[in-house]
Amino acid sequence: MDTSARLAAIEAIRQLKARYFRGVDMGDGALVRSILAEDCVLDYMGCCTDPVSGEDFMPAMNVVLKGRDAWKADAFEGPRIVTVHQGNDPDITIESPSAASGIWSFTDRFFLPPGGPYTRLVGWGRYYETYENKGDGWKLKTTRIERIRVEVS
Repeated sequence: MDTSARLAAIEAIRQLKARYFRGVDMGDGALVRSILAEDCVLDYMGCCTDPVSGEDFMPAMNVVLKGRDAWKADAFEGPRIVTVHQGNDPDITIESPSAASGIWSFTDRFFLPPGGPYTRLVGWGRYYETYENKGDGWKLKTTRIERIRVEVS
């Protein structure tokens, strides 16, 4: 793979991740599904667990979604949780014209409805991901979150 093709692939993956964050934050399930591989595996186990205290602030989010159609917008009952994700420092490796991997640093904020034990969660961590291109553009194949810190208020 020549340099320009590799750089184009990296930029396509950066755009894919931007669409993922926007789709999640806007509750746009169709947008998120559009960037997912058909047989993706999205591992959110421990995604809201603070590794310092060991406390899991949102156990309902401990899921592993298998397949593009498993992604649903507003999958949780009750008032909508507003999220704001900011991803940065992508470390993307193009392994072949059809396979890549990446690590993204991120911060996310959850604004929860009143009445619970807290109304805001802020977390920091990294997404570990793989991507594939089967001729229809780069798609997210796998993701796993590793938390560095979670705070609630």
